[in-house]
Amino acid sequence: MPPAGPRAVACRIDRRKPPNDRVSNPDETVLVFQGGGALGAYQAGVYEGLAEAGIVPTWLAGVSIGAVNAALIAGNPPERRLARLEQFWERVSSRMPLASPVLFDPVRATLNVMSATTTALFGAPGFFVPRRPPPVFGPDGASAILSVYDTTPFRESLEELVDFDLVNSADSVRLSVGAVNVRSGTSIYFDNRERALRPEHVLASGSLPPGFPPTEIDGEHYWDGGLVSNSPLSYVFDAAPLLRALIVQVDLFSAAGALPATLDQVLERAKDIQYASKTRLTTAQVRELEELRHALARLMDKVPEELRDDPDYRALARLAGHRRSITIAHLTSRRLPNSTSTKDFEFSRATVHQLWDAGLEDARRANASRAWLEGREIAKGVRLIELSR
Repeated sequence: MPPAGPRAVACRIDRRKPPNDRVSNPDETVLVFQGGGALGAYQAGVYEGLAEAGIVPTWLAGVSIGAVNAALIAGNPPERRLARLEQFWERVSSRMPLASPVLFDPVRATLNVMSATTTALFGAPGFFVPRRPPPVFGPDGASAILSVYDTTPFRESLEELVDFDLVNSADSVRLSVGAVNVRSGTSIYFDNRERALRPEHVLASGSLPPGFPPTEIDGEHYWDGGLVSNSPLSYVFDAAPLLRALIVQVDLFSAAGALPATLDQVLERAKDIQYASKTRLTTAQVRELEELRHALARLMDKVPEELRDDPDYRALARLAGHRRSITIAHLTSRRLPNSTSTKDFEFSRATVHQLWDAGLEDARRANASRAWLEGREIAKGVRLIELSR
């Protein structure tokens, strides 16, 4: 009998379906997925919990592994989305499919490091494999020497599990994936409202150097969007004049954490801060921009009537005239008890299940929480709800 998948594990958790009355009739329901490698299994669990509660996305924005999860959701009809997420996470964790007995719990962290080392040496099935020969033996100028791993299996998994015809159809869910131009260092989002998306756009979003090679698209080369910003929240705010929206932001690295007690914890904590800090900065920027927009609206009201036909006034009036009602619901993955600095490339089946279960449990707990009613207003018309433990 094959090992149980994430959904089978999740089924052992009590399934309660609270009514979806958290935000009344939003025009957009946006899922914002941060990057984080193997930690992305947490986002799959969160998605399952949101789907149970009837929260259906109209827009998905992701970076790196968040872009992969977003594409798996947007590139499948609702009834097939969880199955596709399971297929991907079962595939990438199949090299280490068996969980160790409970008696090994005292050395679980060591086992996790061993699992991560196995991934580093042999890759993750359906995701990446080491280059043979290693890139140090390749000729200068060859594309094969620009990365440690070959991501051909990654492309093949995307082609199999994501229906890009559906992604690019007229009635599709909106999908935005973040990358960075290698030459210019400019952040870019590939958005199916602006262009047809292909596997290489998702591949580009996850092309983290030096592990993965740059991805070429229309003559330009791209790396992982997390090199510039690991959260798409600012893009979501900038890309569309959201008026009534629920934004569920699912982060994989926590900005807050305990003081490290070991060198490995130092490395882990530094990684958390590096990839989580821009999320907090983005929230602050949203607050500042909204305050400026409302100040502009008050100023526009003071402009004499005879000047209101001026093109500059009309342009500014459009910017200031939107009256927003936006809720940002923020969930952050909890640090697992045996977590190490290698957590973002520790693809064992046991850890993937643990992360998926944690995401599902957090989403269910959040759905039942009064926190939805107790969010704080970070700017007029913009409310932040912290749903993390």
